[in-house]
Amino acid sequence: MAYVITDDCINCGACEPECPVSCITAGDEKYVIDAEVCIDCGACADVCPTDAPVPQD
Repeated sequence: MAYVITDDCINCGACEPECPVSCITAGDEKYVIDAEVCIDCGACADVCPTDAPVPQD
């Protein structure tokens, strides 16, 4: 199950360098996780100040 970034994202960029598979990129309003590449490690969620990355349903 991949992670997704919710609208709580403040576009700070803390998550992007933490991703071991480089599946996080900057979007227009928030960062975006490529679900096809995400390995569900949670590294992004560990560093996010707003808890925006959450496991996808």
